[in-house]
Amino acid sequence: MRIRPLPHHPSRRAVLAGLIALPLAAVGPAWADDLEEVADLKPGDYTWHPERSPTGPVAIVVSIPEQLVYVYRNGIRIGVSTCSTGKEGHDTPTGVFTILQKDRDHHSSLYDDASMPNTERLTWSGVALHAGGLPGYPSSHGCVHLPLKFSSLLFGITTIGTPVIIAGSHDEPVDVAHSGLVLANVAAEQADAAEAAAEPHGTDAAPSEQAVSIIVSSADKRILVLVNGETVASGPVTIDFPDKPFGSYTYVLGRDGGATGDLRWHAIGFDRDPSEAADAAGTLFRIHTDPSVTKVIQSMMKPGNVLVTTDEPLHPDATGKDFVVMNTATS
Repeated sequence: MRIRPLPHHPSRRAVLAGLIALPLAAVGPAWADDLEEVADLKPGDYTWHPERSPTGPVAIVVSIPEQLVYVYRNGIRIGVSTCSTGKEGHDTPTGVFTILQKDRDHHSSLYDDASMPNTERLTWSGVALHAGGLPGYPSSHGCVHLPLKFSSLLFGITTIGTPVIIAGSHDEPVDVAHSGLVLANVAAEQADAAEAAAEPHGTDAAPSEQAVSIIVSSADKRILVLVNGETVASGPVTIDFPDKPFGSYTYVLGRDGGATGDLRWHAIGFDRDPSEAADAAGTLFRIHTDPSVTKVIQSMMKPGNVLVTTDEPLHPDATGKDFVVMNTATS
């Protein structure tokens, strides 16, 4: 489904620049047929194809250069929308965030009680996804503005803990075929029990929902495990080929082939060195950590878990309640 509410006449140069550079093999058959319509999107337009992947964890990518938002469910692209990010002096921060709070009828406490429908908070300092103005260029005070209808559709499929990557560029998700670090020796019944206890995606999540995020830094050679933004486990990691950079990857745990399939990571690379080949599986398999940390992770395995690898240090501004695990503007 392609939606175009009103005619607009901006340049498509920023949109086309990113799509032309994307190889067709990376796009995959599930969305190859909508490349042309995505390239033709104008401010306020979006595409929405939830039938491509009816269930599974959601991941969102905001491309600042393209002024586009990509939505993936269980590793399959189901939507693309135009957006407007922060204007000069109010730049939208880049990095990896998780949705902290949801409010369909939010009003700003900073900007004259302005209406911000379908707000999905990314930081407690005020950055969020929400419906707003879409002039065709960055114009917000730091939030990510979306078309009203698209923001409502997106609100309906996300939950607390859904990852939001705000970046300059990104790769389409790839399946990591084997379990790697986190799934080693985890019993199927453990994963099933953890999933059964979790709030399903597609509902307005309660604050008590358990959002599990795992961060591995090659700079610090450490791993952190966070539940709802609080560190519950940490420890050193050993990295194979330590002189080789990780690159920036966000792995989202989903199921292979539907609700009853095997657990599998879907990896999204972002802001990587374009001269280096993508190696999401190889990056994951290079990581080794203390069995006590692995045990904690295994006890909480469920679709929707997020694992991030970064070459940046885990400084105080990079972890915690806002879960900004890497801010590329400071690198």
